[in-house]
Amino acid sequence: IKHSIRNCLINKFVRNKMWQRISVSCNHRNFSILQMEKSKEQNAVAALLAEYKKAIKELQDVIENLEPTKFTKIADPLTDNPDCKSIQTVLAHVVSSGYSYCVCILNLKDPEIKRPAKILRASVAEYKKDLDDVLQFTTKTFADIGDNELEEFDNEKKMKTSWGQFYDIEQIMEHAIVHILRHRRQVEKFKKEVQG
Repeated sequence: IKHSIRNCLINKFVRNKMWQRISVSCNHRNFSILQMEKSKEQNAVAALLAEYKKAIKELQDVIENLEPTKFTKIADPLTDNPDCKSIQTVLAHVVSSGYSYCVCILNLKDPEIKRPAKILRASVAEYKKDLDDVLQFTTKTFADIGDNELEEFDNEKKMKTSWGQFYDIEQIMEHAIVHILRHRRQVEKFKKEVQG
């Protein structure tokens, strides 16, 4: 009888341990699934920010070591657009626009937020820092924005830009990325003009 009771207790102990291991395994699996789901939820936001950062870095690389006299020299004297006369004015426009896109997004919840004034800097180093600041401001803007908030199919709820188009958050960030790419190409062209 003692032997039977001992075996019964051992079997019960083993079963309990097995259930504990199964429970821990399931809890760990559930935790991993939740982590994966949370990660998946932010994939679109992370992708937009990564591409934006890449575009800014490429522009910073293009203006690296540019001489001050070349930086302010008029590269397109025929244009009527004051933002496109020199590398200096293009960079001022890019920085100002970067803040504008974020302010458009922030205005969805707080219409009182205003964008900083456009500033003509005296050096490339200052604009490189400005671009870093724009990236940081953009990252903070997206801190509380989830993937499910990026797309908006109701035009009444979209943002009206200063140039009259209506965008949702994803569209305005895609525009922001391409905006930098286009002006990077412009700066590359201007560099050839002023150094030629």
